[in-house]
Amino acid sequence: MKRLRRVRDLMAGRMDSALAEALIGQLEATKQGAWLAMAMIGGDTGRTDAHERMRAIEHRGDTERARLVEELSGSLVTPIDREDLFRLSRSIDDVLDSLRDFVRESHLYRVHDQQRFAPMLDQVIVGIEALEAAVRDLASRPSVITHDALEAKKIGGTIRRMYQYEIARIFSGPVSAETMKERELVRRLEIVGMAISEAADAIADGAMKR
Repeated sequence: MKRLRRVRDLMAGRMDSALAEALIGQLEATKQGAWLAMAMIGGDTGRTDAHERMRAIEHRGDTERARLVEELSGSLVTPIDREDLFRLSRSIDDVLDSLRDFVRESHLYRVHDQQRFAPMLDQVIVGIEALEAAVRDLASRPSVITHDALEAKKIGGTIRRMYQYEIARIFSGPVSAETMKERELVRRLEIVGMAISEAADAIADGAMKR
């Protein structure tokens, strides 16, 4: 059945559906991790509980990435180069890994005012959803993937600017252990934004080679 499905996709000029499913699975796990981080800073989920739950989410993301790599090795047709699909999957994995680090470090540092991170995390969720739209269009509407990639790239830039403003705020007053902890957590979210931009670049680069 798997071989017949791949032949069908090849004849229709579509992306191997198994590849799209694996990438979407990765992104869904990543979005789940971002929502968990949001629940943690909002007080709906305790830091310790969030730290434990993130392990299961990360495992799901790793499983989907492994499925993508396996499917990629035997796929008959891909909408963009295999190396760009691999880069895309790796960048999505970097987003989830950095969200895991954010939750873990929040658990360790016990920063008092976690709500300050909500605007950045909100943009992270928007960025992940933009990547999800791009991946769905890779499978069904390849003509618009450059636009999708640009939208995701813009969100990555927005997160970068928000990081700069937060750093300026943190260092506008006395430097303390608390402000240095805040700085580390904000830096984690900047890294998330960078990984979103890198995922967008993988899609855009692949589209240019078509």
